[in-house]
Amino acid sequence: MSTRHGAKTRRRVAAVLVAAVLPFSLTACGSGDDGSDKKGADTATTSSRSSEKPDESGDGGTMVPDSSKTLATVNGSNGVQIVINSAARDSGGFLTLSGVVKNTSGNRFVPPVQWNGEESAVKRTGRSFAGVTLVDKAGKKRYYVLRDTDGFPLTTTGLSAIEAGQAVDFFAQFPSPPEETKEVDVQIPLMPTVTIAIS
Repeated sequence: MSTRHGAKTRRRVAAVLVAAVLPFSLTACGSGDDGSDKKGADTATTSSRSSEKPDESGDGGTMVPDSSKTLATVNGSNGVQIVINSAARDSGGFLTLSGVVKNTSGNRFVPPVQWNGEESAVKRTGRSFAGVTLVDKAGKKRYYVLRDTDGFPLTTTGLSAIEAGQAVDFFAQFPSPPEETKEVDVQIPLMPTVTIAIS
């Protein structure tokens, strides 16, 4: 009897311990979540949405460029100046071009439709930099702005008019040329071609 009674007591104690420890384990598993993972997911979603639904203010999907360097300055005939600050590779096999579009004229500037590119899929994003291309002369290849799964370009979209004296940041993401390619030509429709170094 005492042996059976002892076994029952041990089972009861074990059940009580499990009941007490289980909520603690579940809390411990969740206690490390300070919202950083969720925040990261939200950030990724916001980034994706920014390219899908351009901001009509003219800076939708914009990445702030590192203005500490200037790789090239492209001057248009209408007083528009494009400053390219960075052409950086990343580990995912992409190359991101970033910089600033400045309106140095005394008039309001509306980005030309030629900057959008010719594809019908990119027309719904409004004015953008989807028509910009990179040319690797050594490798004899041309690179186009990447598109997401919905066909939206991975570039600044929703560009509206730029007032006189104002500037707008821009970025455009491309497949990365091979590591041995150290420089590429940047071709922006209606603007002179410039050669830049890849950082």
